[in-house]
Amino acid sequence: MDLTILYRGPLASCDYDCPYCPFAKRRDSGEQLRSDRAALERFTAWAAAQTGDRLSVLFTPWGEGLVRSWYRKALVELSRLDHIGRVAIQTNLSGRTGWLAEADRDKVALWCTYHPGQTPYERFLGRCRELTDLGVRYSVGIVGLDDHLEEARRLRSALPPEVYLWVNAAEGHTYTDEQADLWTALDPLFPYSRHPHRSAGLPCRTGESVVSVDGDGTVRRCHFVRAELGNLYDGSYRSALGPRGCPLAVCDCHIGYVHLETLPLYDVFAGGVLERIPARPVREPAGPVRDPDRPTRMPARPVRESPPDGLASPGPARRRFPLAGP
Repeated sequence: MDLTILYRGPLASCDYDCPYCPFAKRRDSGEQLRSDRAALERFTAWAAAQTGDRLSVLFTPWGEGLVRSWYRKALVELSRLDHIGRVAIQTNLSGRTGWLAEADRDKVALWCTYHPGQTPYERFLGRCRELTDLGVRYSVGIVGLDDHLEEARRLRSALPPEVYLWVNAAEGHTYTDEQADLWTALDPLFPYSRHPHRSAGLPCRTGESVVSVDGDGTVRRCHFVRAELGNLYDGSYRSALGPRGCPLAVCDCHIGYVHLETLPLYDVFAGGVLERIPARPVREPAGPVRDPDRPTRMPARPVRESPPDGLASPGPARRRFPLAGP
């Protein structure tokens, strides 16, 4: 089996207090941190034992993982295993980077986010330079808020040209075409983030070759659909894997819509889907990324909901799938 796993344990604490993040400055108790460590070590041991499968892992913690030793250890250990294709993590890059010298740098990768106002610009840029010197694959991104634009331009000019700078559309924010053009000049793929993608009933790799796993081992198709497929540790999820239509009306998060088969993003990010690194340098603005019947201006990005999962298709056909009832 060739499987991509998005792992999110109970860790929720972060060393930043970004106003656009609901988990900013949340403090985990000692007991919560011990639970998170135990859950991660259990997952790492499971992944290490799956030598008959081909696994890729992206850690997507609500909090900041790399300030915790057990996340650093997990990335190093998993990167050294023959059956692990890639291991990556989303991080604010606030911690040290020297530990990555112990990892297999052909497999380990970082998805880094710069948060202006939370860390000095020169410190963040210095961390990026450390990654470059270590030969670690990484992407860098920023939330597309008006007061971040100049910082984003400054960062783009300082980063090596081969490092992709991505821009996430701010949740609840509507962009005029003129505003969107400013961000697209920095990230030609920004049009994919600007608007939510219609997804209801459309084929998606989640639930088939991509799954989400929490600290208890509960397997779901993705982070945004609550229906359970089984448990990782008793193997019950395996029989539930199969092609599914998306049960949500729209998908508005990159770690979700990147897996939609109706979008070309597996080709765009070939070899770098988990760490959000395009296969080739992105230099020219992308064309419109809208459905033909979608209006030019869309409403603000909606708050996500998680209705029941869609029905699994019994065969390999790729088409619009039926949805489960309410």
